[in-house]
Amino acid sequence: MTPLATSPSVHMARALALAESALYLTSPNPRVGCVIVNSDGVVIGEGHTQTAGQAHAEVMAIRDAQTKGHLIAGRFPAGCAAYVTLEPCSHKGRTGACSQALIQAGLAKIIASLEDPNPLVAGTGFAALRAAGMAVEVGDGAKPACEINIGFMTRMTTGLPWVRMKAAASLDGITALPNGQSQWITGQAARIDGHKWRARACAVLTGIGTVLADDPILDVRHVATPRQPTLVLVDSQLNTPFNAKLWHPTSPPRHIWIYCAAQDAQKTQAFEALGATVICLPHPSGKVDLAAMLRDLGERQINELHVEAGFKLNGSFWRDGLVDELLLYQSAQLMGSGQGIAQLGPFQALRDGAQLRFHAVAPIGDDLSILARRI
Repeated sequence: MTPLATSPSVHMARALALAESALYLTSPNPRVGCVIVNSDGVVIGEGHTQTAGQAHAEVMAIRDAQTKGHLIAGRFPAGCAAYVTLEPCSHKGRTGACSQALIQAGLAKIIASLEDPNPLVAGTGFAALRAAGMAVEVGDGAKPACEINIGFMTRMTTGLPWVRMKAAASLDGITALPNGQSQWITGQAARIDGHKWRARACAVLTGIGTVLADDPILDVRHVATPRQPTLVLVDSQLNTPFNAKLWHPTSPPRHIWIYCAAQDAQKTQAFEALGATVICLPHPSGKVDLAAMLRDLGERQINELHVEAGFKLNGSFWRDGLVDELLLYQSAQLMGSGQGIAQLGPFQALRDGAQLRFHAVAPIGDDLSILARRI
């Protein structure tokens, strides 16, 4: 028998689709979908979590059902059930507790994909529902629900963001020619897909080397998005030019955080005047302490960190064991000598290299999209 985690029911599949439709929207909150059905199994309300501070999926589904006339005096008819991709919250933050909203609406049953790892919830939502007399089932759609919220799940359990490193390379692993030329190794379809991954991230990170060499904007342009991810710069000596393209206004506007290793009051003041936040986290090597930076980003509620940097900074991330997965776009060409994906080695044995496992491989335009996760 196929496990429920990999074969969600029809209603849970719809809830998962709703959660995925909020992929660019909910940060730093999880992406959650909810479907409410009546006793005959007919969908009478559905919704997904909105932007942070606005309604969660369960409340949106209740409102949808109410608009359609399925609630009487604020309550559902007997036997209604809700399919939701994450445990309903039990605490009052910027919104009310979803578990209480479900209880007040008089639902008979809740089918949920996952327990919420948030310490403020962590089973207490389910406990409140059961105490109110509701039947609770957990596990339907667990695997895809976790994938949709992989950054949130990681931050809640480790305090760190999920780190995704993106690169574009030739078949022989070259990301730039010896003269630094790298635009464009892959085609338009791969670049659009890369912007989709940027859009779902809480933050996009690059280093001063990439800023000086390529002068990138590193915003989301090729796909519609209701929010721009925060731009994180690793700039040990605060050498980012004040006329760099990254300072150009974006739509929607974004935050810029600069991590440095040396205090410089004058430069800090100048960057802050441009709207940036400067954080000094020095490592004994004289560089930014990358591990401390990830902890700080976790505290700043960054769920998914999307890294688009040069081979030197990429190498530092890999050597420190800070990368969770590699998103690689590979073109069907050989480029000979040049820069690789990451500055690693030289190793004395094959087993010494960074070990990954293929998670997803698919053609995209004339190129190949590879998602590989650290073992």
